Amino acid sequence: MRIRVLAATFAATAALLAGCGYDATPLPKPEEAASSPTQAATPVECDNATQSYAPSNDKGAALKQLINKGRLVVGVSGDTYKMGFTDPTDGELKGFDIAFAQEIAKALGVDLELRVILASDRITMLDEGKIDMVARNMTVNCDRWTQVAFSSVYYNATQKVLVGSDEADKYTGPASLAGKRVCAPTATTSVANIKKIEPDVIAVEAANHTGCLIKFQNSEVDAITGDDTVLAGLAAQDPYTAVPKQEKLTDEPYGLAFNKDDVALVRFANSVLDQMRADGRWTGIYDEWLKPTLKVDATPPAPAYGR
Repeated sequence: MRIRVLAATFAATAALLAGCGYDATPLPKPEEAASSPTQAATPVECDNATQSYAPSNDKGAALKQLINKGRLVVGVSGDTYKMGFTDPTDGELKGFDIAFAQEIAKALGVDLELRVILASDRITMLDEGKIDMVARNMTVNCDRWTQVAFSSVYYNATQKVLVGSDEADKYTGPASLAGKRVCAPTATTSVANIKKIEPDVIAVEAANHTGCLIKFQNSEVDAITGDDTVLAGLAAQDPYTAVPKQEKLTDEPYGLAFNKDDVALVRFANSVLDQMRADGRWTGIYDEWLKPTLKVDATPPAPAYGR
């Protein structure tokens, strides 16, 4: 499978060791869908945001929904260390999210084209037909289901807070952030979540977590909030930051996102994810990219269907 990388540009900071940067993080029984896999389906009432469409092995129907014949175009991050980042040793895009994009393209039997995008561009680019899929630590929620279609959840992240290493022992929870400047990427759930949890936080937005890290290093913000996957990557690279021991702020279930009309493509992706959970590929990808940083064992999320 050939991978073509487009626009893999990102900001550099003084703390980016080895030249890396980062970005911005229910078990119903599967049911047979009423509509044909080749037809667009109107999402049902969102009682459970993690419910996706029942899986299907109909590769032909999925291929018909690709923007370009013989190619899967996927929007990814280029600077989220361990999730989707440009490896400075060879210039290749790698990471946990990238590995899932590779598996979907391989199953479809097509080339994979990776496009580095901002979090704020994910929904717009799907809606405008510029990409087929997003694999960019995207949280599944009911509001987004009105705009895009999601695969079953492929990773359960949680939102936490990163502070300076000299402040880590003093952090006792969100109340510690009252009156402090906390950075999160624009158009992410992290911004709304932190304001809801601690209204006295001074929310500061940046294009991505690289921008937040730059602001932190320039003393423009006091903390950064985001998914534990992203924050762990930041802390692993910058010795002056730390993710203190803390309770999660929110659950952030990740799903692969598609144009809301591409139901056949979603169904096929779900069949691939099911196979990856069963044959050990999910665990292998987790062990390679996230376990060394998060330092905990993990099992793949059980899929939820019924949409």
